Amino acid sequence: MKRFHVHAHVTDLKASIAFYSKLFAAEPTRVESDYAKWMLEDPRINFAISTRGSGAAGVDHLGFQTDDAQELAELKARATAADMALLDQGETNCCYARSEKHWVADPQGIAWEHFHTLGSIPVFGEGTRETETQASACCAPTTRGKPVGVAVKPAASCC
Repeated sequence: MKRFHVHAHVTDLKASIAFYSKLFAAEPTRVESDYAKWMLEDPRINFAISTRGSGAAGVDHLGFQTDDAQELAELKARATAADMALLDQGETNCCYARSEKHWVADPQGIAWEHFHTLGSIPVFGEGTRETETQASACCAPTTRGKPVGVAVKPAASCC
């Protein structure tokens, strides 16, 4: 079963954690100095916030987290069928997790991340390909500030 994913950029992590904890009636499942995440069951959502990146506060990107590799392959096939440029990152480390992932952007430039989490890591992007590219708040690789293969929203967003 897939889980809807929303990643928002916030300017005040402490205040945002307090707000969302009350809104969701749940404490985050993970809190770091620059990041927090709630894995909610009702509704089934992976809601993450971070202070990373230089974009304005607001929704950073949307996505789907899958429970297994087969679901991820199904989402990849759908994205390919939608005739959108697909950025396949393969196995990568981002947002305190090791994942298999790919990205697409809708016709308006809204970035969608499809991923299957493989494990947890102790830092935001340990072992990422930052030597070749720079990771933004949402970990979509960029070259000189522009996402590789993913359209950019007109606003100051990472994706």
